[in-house]
Amino acid sequence: MTGPTTSRRWVLHLDMDAFFASVEQLTRPTLRGRPVLVGGLGGRGVVAGASYEARAYGARSAMPMHQARRMVGAGAVVLPPRGGLYSMLSKTVFDALRTRMPVLEMISMDEAFGEPPELAGADAEAVLVFAEELRALIRERTGLVASIGAGSGKQIAKIASGLAKPDGVRVVTPAEQRGLFEALPVRKLWGIGPVADEKLRRLGIETIGGLAATSSTEIVSVLGATLGPSLHRLAQGIDDRPVAERADAKQVSAETTFAADLVTLDQLRAAVERTGAAAHARLLGDGRAARTVVLKLKKSDMSIVTRSATLPYATADLQTLVATAQRQVIDPLELGPVRLVGVSLGGLTSVRQGSLFPDLDQGDVMLITEEERPELMSAPVIPVVADAARWRPGQDVAHSEFGHGWVQGCGHGVVTVRFETRSTGPGLARTFAEDDDGLARADPEASLR
Repeated sequence: MTGPTTSRRWVLHLDMDAFFASVEQLTRPTLRGRPVLVGGLGGRGVVAGASYEARAYGARSAMPMHQARRMVGAGAVVLPPRGGLYSMLSKTVFDALRTRMPVLEMISMDEAFGEPPELAGADAEAVLVFAEELRALIRERTGLVASIGAGSGKQIAKIASGLAKPDGVRVVTPAEQRGLFEALPVRKLWGIGPVADEKLRRLGIETIGGLAATSSTEIVSVLGATLGPSLHRLAQGIDDRPVAERADAKQVSAETTFAADLVTLDQLRAAVERTGAAAHARLLGDGRAARTVVLKLKKSDMSIVTRSATLPYATADLQTLVATAQRQVIDPLELGPVRLVGVSLGGLTSVRQGSLFPDLDQGDVMLITEEERPELMSAPVIPVVADAARWRPGQDVAHSEFGHGWVQGCGHGVVTVRFETRSTGPGLARTFAEDDDGLARADPEASLR
């Protein structure tokens, strides 16, 4: 029997807090408390992850790196991603969770749903205790922080985890759900993107509660016979979708529909750039690399043109994938006005060792200066962009005398390394000749010691 704080089923949504940036702060203690941006720094560099300190300035994932750096300012620390390390820690997290929840529906490398059988019919207090036990287990196994939301279905659990961030738990009971939905923006619902949001706003529908109160006939007329009914049910709190293991997707994709047709080549290229970056962000979340790039263009007459290209190797490099999509663009003057742009990435392979972003490793790092942290410095930092030389900023290295560290700056024949791992606390930086025989490349996983 259910009451105001009980539910016949409890779905949990777990989300690792600022996962990529948190891993960097975990394994490189000097960065703890600092605004960290993970991603690439080229002209098309995109933020793959941002710490909460960076988010306080407005930086976020999928934002152009140059924009995020400008927001954060000189204190930003920018690092190339270490995909193999993220994948390893992700596996550790979900292996630990499976000891308490045998069935997990993984959404990405740092996000999953679970429906613990033992919580069926439980009250909110029991769910809270269970969720805190999961968070403690994750912290014990990895040192990382997760937020967990719980509710009667996937939709409310996902919303609840967002309310729990950072580093918390939010349990939404069936009695609380309606009141919560009444005030939440309609964009919080799955499936509501910018175009659907604008259509609903024109009808005066701005909240989930407003959507729930609208007749199903009117919703179908606005959002269509396929999407409309399912969104209307979700808005009413009806969500019986099961939690189930997911088979590996054969592709990841992103699409953007435009309120005004794209009629120039510059407009179309900019759209492909943004949509490709969105597809790339999903690829990173999957922890995989892609070999095939498909460009989809829907014309104003609703006809669809698709073009594809296959690379000689699988990659997760943003610049390579977007450039491949751009090579397939057709000038709207030749094709006709375009109302939708889609980019799909296929031929997916798992990435376990090495970097998810091999070409991004050539980027530079915003360095910690002597003035900022004088007690940690024993040698000057060389704020020079790396070239194609032996060392690159952000790279894991080992020294025969000083142990494991990471390249903080290099150039002009020298390399500055900060020696630290997860357990050492903030380490000292030392500068060497770039051909120093004591320095060697190291496995990023050694930074977990």
